[in-house]
Order: sequence, then structure tokens, then C-alpha cells
Amino acid sequence: MKKSGSIGSLLLEVNSIYSQKEVANYFGVDTRTIQRWEIGECTPPPYAKRSLQQLLLPLNLSAYEPEGDFTFIDLFAGIGGIRLGFESQGGKSLFTSEWNEHAVETYRANFNDDHPIVGDITKVPIKLIPDHDVLLAGFPCQPFSIAGVSKKNSLGREHGFKCQTQGTLFFDVARIIEAKRPTAFLLENVKNLVSHDQGRTFKVIKETLKDELGYEMHYKVVDGQHFVPQHRERIYMVGFRERTDFSWDDLKLPILSKGPKIENILHPEDGTEATEDPFTKGKTGTVNEKYILSDHLWKYLQDYAAKHKAKGNGFGFGLVRKGGIARTLSARYYKDGSEVLIDRGRGKNPRRLTPRECARLMGFDTKKKKVQIPVSDTQAYKQFGNAVVVPVIKEIARIMKPHVMALKAETVIKIRKTA
Repeated sequence: MKKSGSIGSLLLEVNSIYSQKEVANYFGVDTRTIQRWEIGECTPPPYAKRSLQQLLLPLNLSAYEPEGDFTFIDLFAGIGGIRLGFESQGGKSLFTSEWNEHAVETYRANFNDDHPIVGDITKVPIKLIPDHDVLLAGFPCQPFSIAGVSKKNSLGREHGFKCQTQGTLFFDVARIIEAKRPTAFLLENVKNLVSHDQGRTFKVIKETLKDELGYEMHYKVVDGQHFVPQHRERIYMVGFRERTDFSWDDLKLPILSKGPKIENILHPEDGTEATEDPFTKGKTGTVNEKYILSDHLWKYLQDYAAKHKAKGNGFGFGLVRKGGIARTLSARYYKDGSEVLIDRGRGKNPRRLTPRECARLMGFDTKKKKVQIPVSDTQAYKQFGNAVVVPVIKEIARIMKPHVMALKAETVIKIRKTA
């Protein structure tokens, strides 16, 4: 006989509501594995019990009492940059979705979760997504980015909402908002989303969120260089289920002229990090030679830039000197590092950033804690290039929280009045 509250007994309860295949998809395993958990033939991951308890909600409200001031789900999570911002304001993550296995590896290394990371959100039944206060989603931006559109045009491929693999994922976000009716949401994407397809793409998004779903919507383009030495403009869409007095005027953006410069995120040359940092070598703290551009690559980039300059184009490398800020770090940085090259002085080839410096450039590292980077340099560059500027998210979470908490309180009062 299975003990009450054991994995086996919880699975029996859960399987009376959901199919074994649905539960398997939720945990990212096959049905045979679920069967083995049930009979005790193998040990499930440590978060399995808490996750099964969540799946029983709202049937068993006492089974799971979330920590934190408010709850959220993290969709298209990447390596967790948006999550970090909302955790800094007392939020508790209940659900995560990310389909890139390397991003999941980094995410897992940095968050000790009590729930699985679901892969393909399009295959997850709504009933397996827990109720939550705030929906967070940095839905894929490649279909709408300038670089993404240019590449797809050159290859004769569709972009925007016509991109079946990524562009339509916004509608999966809308599907979840419609079903779960969270108190609020934050959606993030590239600045070009506003102008894509002569504004028609963004018009569809606004109509979906405001007119069809009935949410109060606010959007703003914010440049990350207020917080980090990188020009990185992204659009942030904030929505509330009920009317609020939310205003972007409450956003506190540091003065650009007083913001951090590139030297603030570079490895020190005095050896203070050399003993612990795998991206530097020796007691002097010098950066590993593998990050310095070869003569061949440096000549190629200079010739490439000269060719396009002669044609009147702005294509070329981005050389950053002391006191400057970087161009936007992209997911293609692993290829040649051309958009952000660090000047090493006259007569010396420049170098690319190390993954640790990318973590600092995106605001992941703080004085108290460093993000763990368990993946290869190539994967790390892709992950940071796709990430958000964490301090920007923290500031947005700060101005959203009072309105989230006020609406939560109003909901509780309404429930008590009708009880």
C-alpha cells in the first residue's frame, strides 16, 4: 500500500485527472518512466513531489503554499534573466518553459527549482500550467529582428507571424493568458517589433492583448545602456487584467552620461581573478590568447568593413575603446565577435569578450553572486546574446509590483464577498 503523500500515491491522484502521456510531457520523460516512478522502480528528480502537488491544484489547495509575495511563470525562459528581475522583487516561479537543451543546462545550474523545465510550450495542455499572478515571456525575437528579417529575406523564407516555427509562438502566450487570466504580464522583444511589416505585426499583438483579451497594455522601448555599457534597445509590454494607474514615468533610468563604461565589465589585469576565472590565465590575470583575434580574422574583418564602407553601408566591426559602450551583443557573437571587439592598443589585434565579461555586460553578475556558466563558449555566447539586460527587468518588476499586489488584494476581497 502506497503511503499518503508519496510519489506513487500522488501519481495515482494525478493520473485520475491527467493522462499518463500528459504527465510525461510535463516532466519531459516517456510514459514508461512515469510508470517506473509509480511502482518505485526508479527515483524521480527531487522536484517531482512538489510538481505533482502543484498539478493537483486547485483540487487540493493545502497541498502547495507558494513562497514569495506573488507567483509567476517563465516562458521562453532562456537562461533566466527575466526571472532574476522578478525574484528580486519577491516573486516565486511556479513554471518554466525553455526548449533549448543548452539553455536549460545553464538555467538548471543557477536555479534550484521545485518544478521541471517544460520543453515545447505548444505541446503543453493548459490544465498542466499552474495558476499564477504574473506571466513572463521573452518570446522568440528572430522573426522580428532586423538581422532575422534580413536573413530570412535573403533565403526566401517567411518572417514575423508567417514564420511558423517561431513567429506564431506569441499566440501560445495569448492562449495561456486567455485561459489562466493572470493579474499581469510582461512580454519582451526586439525594438523592430514595432515597425515590422509596416507596423501590422505590432497592431495584431496590441489588438490581441487589449481588444480580445481585455488587458490594459503599456509598452516602452528601453535602452539597456542606462544600466550596462551596451546599446541594447528592447520593447517591453506590460499588461494588467484590471485598470491601474501604472505609468512608465515611474521607471528610474540612470543618466546615460553617468552610466558604466566598457572597462567596468572587463577582466582586471592585476590578477585578482586569475586563480578562479577559467577565462584568464597566469598570475597576471591576462585574458587567454584564444579570445584574441588571429591576424587572418582581423584582416578579414577590416577588409570586409572597408568594402561595405565604400558602398555606403554601415556594416563592419564594432571596436570598443576605454570610456566607450558596446554595440548590441547578439547570438551570433560566437562566430567572429565582430560586433563587440575590445581594443588592446596600437599594434595589437583586438579581442572578443570572454563569456564572463558577457555575463557582466548583460547584468547577470552582481557583487554578491556570479551566474554559473556550465556550457561551452559557443553556447554561452548564444545564451547571453539572446538574454535580457537583468537590471532593466529588475526596474520594470519594481514598478509593476505595487499594481500586482493591489490587484491581488482586490481579488481576495471579491472572493470573500461572494463566499
